[in-house]
Amino acid sequence: MRAVAVSRFGEPPKVIEAMTPVAGPGQLLIKLATAAMNPMDFRLASGEWRPAPAVFPMVLGVDGAGVVEATGEGTRRFAVGDRVFGQLFLPPIGAFGTYAEYVAVSAEAPLADVPDGLDLVRAATVPTAGGTGMSLVDLVEPLDGQVVLVIGAGGGVGSFATQFAINAGGLVIVNINAPAERRMRSYGVNRTIVRSVDSVTDVVRRSCPAGVDVLIDLASDAKQFAAMAGLVRPGGTAITTRYVADLAGLQSKGIRGVNFALRMTTDLLERVAHALAEGSVVEPPITRISLDDVPSICGASNRSKADGKVVIVF
Repeated sequence: MRAVAVSRFGEPPKVIEAMTPVAGPGQLLIKLATAAMNPMDFRLASGEWRPAPAVFPMVLGVDGAGVVEATGEGTRRFAVGDRVFGQLFLPPIGAFGTYAEYVAVSAEAPLADVPDGLDLVRAATVPTAGGTGMSLVDLVEPLDGQVVLVIGAGGGVGSFATQFAINAGGLVIVNINAPAERRMRSYGVNRTIVRSVDSVTDVVRRSCPAGVDVLIDLASDAKQFAAMAGLVRPGGTAITTRYVADLAGLQSKGIRGVNFALRMTTDLLERVAHALAEGSVVEPPITRISLDDVPSICGASNRSKADGKVVIVF
């Protein structure tokens, strides 16, 4: 099979020929149709983040969707022909990568059936981006009348988090790049703050002098996050997905700080997928690429330009 992998940490990803896996006992062999790209894929490949042992060649990718082609002995959860999707962020890193034509994985992995009304391209956007967006809002509900500031709202996670927060009754302010402004307004946000035009701190202090109730920060480093957290009222919540919150410092100011880590479950996959299928949220803009395109867009400068989600289509 063809896959995108690295042979050691920090090496540029390449398209390789690899052995097609087989379904062992309790496993599924999934013929992947799509795989979504996430920033963490490249943090793992670079070795910047090493949450578990890795194997080489390390096949990149954790999010994917496809069709069950074979099942191993004792596998009963899914059947051949089922359309499935999920997040395969499992140890050892690289053994279950989704930037590949096939993957063999335990049937008990975080997988779910693709609901009617959802194609495999859209399904690939669900696991990390959609699951994170929904989980962030789950942390702070109920949001009726609460002011929510989302930093980095234009990407995959931000697009989902913004919509879920609005659906939960939040009054949402988003900080975005200019190309995403029209799309964010279509979601029903209360205010857009364009990075190249306005200062987040100035706009928020003018419009919310008492402070915002919730900060969801998807982009800031530690220094920037501390500045954004200064916009949260006492009793409010400041969340970072970059794990840069000074929890003790925030607590001393009466603010609940959260260094967010996603806990993926089948239930979470199903909830996000059904929200998409039913139309209560829409997927971020999708850029479709081929497996051969992956190495050329893996540079940080190219990835930083993406708005929404990039999905590999096999």
